Amino acid sequence: MPGGRLTQQDRQRIAAGLADGLSYREIARRLDRPTSTITREIARNGGPGGYRPQQAHQATVRRARRGTPAPPRAATPPGGTLEQETIEMAVRAGMPRTAARVHHDLMLSKDGRRTAAELARTLNVSPAAVSVAVNYLIQQGYARRERDPQHRRDIYVIDNDAWYHSILISRRQTLETVRATMAAAETFGLDSPVGQRLAKTAAFLERVSLDMIESADRWRTLLT
Repeated sequence: MPGGRLTQQDRQRIAAGLADGLSYREIARRLDRPTSTITREIARNGGPGGYRPQQAHQATVRRARRGTPAPPRAATPPGGTLEQETIEMAVRAGMPRTAARVHHDLMLSKDGRRTAAELARTLNVSPAAVSVAVNYLIQQGYARRERDPQHRRDIYVIDNDAWYHSILISRRQTLETVRATMAAAETFGLDSPVGQRLAKTAAFLERVSLDMIESADRWRTLLT
């Protein structure tokens, strides 16, 4: 029942939700529980990367038998951890969830480097999911791939210059849209209402794109 103690099945659903990259708020909604309950449950049992439903259930049973409270934990922002909220912001901006989790993990790693195996283990996702996620990040300029010839494996890297390269890629994509929009405007006729509207859209996007790269070039030194 909502508001009662979490069952073993509840904990299995929590683990499944974490594996799928759901926010604490969404997991709580699906279980019809307060978000604070889910946040507390995950924080006291290994966190989002180390939560195991069976161990969590057994630990709760042991605490109940001893009659002792759970170990003290750090305060957590309402609605989930800072990590979850950061990932949610990236998802709302259009980044696929697993790619957002991979990007966040790379950003917080000490040297900004991870192998596919490390990412899969840390995020508790399949190697195939990691492959799709890093390919997206590389295509968008958020990360790059390096080859480790000694161990014959790929290493995925994020550094300060990644943000600059992501802007370059975004600019190129915008200019492709500009060309396509202008071609459509010419097809409809530049004197027609549709053609004029499309031409104005193309001009706007082109100017914004040029301003963006000029600004990126001007402030790139902040990344070095």
